[in-house]
Amino acid sequence: MTQASYELDVRPILRSGGEPFSAIMQAIDGLSTGQALRLLATFEPAPLYTVLGKKGFDHAAREIGGGDWEVLFTPQAQAGSAQPAPDGTATSGWPEPVRQLDNRDLDPPEPMVRTLAAVEELQPGDVLCALLCREPVFLLPELHKRGFEWLGGFEADRTTYKLLIRKGVQREVAE
Repeated sequence: MTQASYELDVRPILRSGGEPFSAIMQAIDGLSTGQALRLLATFEPAPLYTVLGKKGFDHAAREIGGGDWEVLFTPQAQAGSAQPAPDGTATSGWPEPVRQLDNRDLDPPEPMVRTLAAVEELQPGDVLCALLCREPVFLLPELHKRGFEWLGGFEADRTTYKLLIRKGVQREVAE
């Protein structure tokens, strides 16, 4: 059974000079598992494609007349999903976390600063678990740049983002 998409019309916000990004992200966060978002806007929201692509959504856009656009954001196939298991155990053969951080009550940028400081103390192969109140969109590219692996996603309550971070194992180079 296919679930009906959630419709969000941001045209009134845009026409009044407002910024609809927070409303869009709130709608995305409120979607049920597998549910799509049908977005109506006064222009093609191309920058949003990358943002929501990183959150696991594909898009299909079409102009609907008068300069208005309809974009359907659908969840990408979940093969090999990069989310922790619902019971909180590490997935994909990762070891149990050696350290836990609860960053849910901290204001930005403190969760990012605290997490980056903690992961630098990890030994190769160690895993850290960080609990956050939102998806860490600025932290994830920084972890990648520093060579860390990560798995993350919202828990069933959709209010806690659980992030597992693993320090890569350094490989010996044969001489």
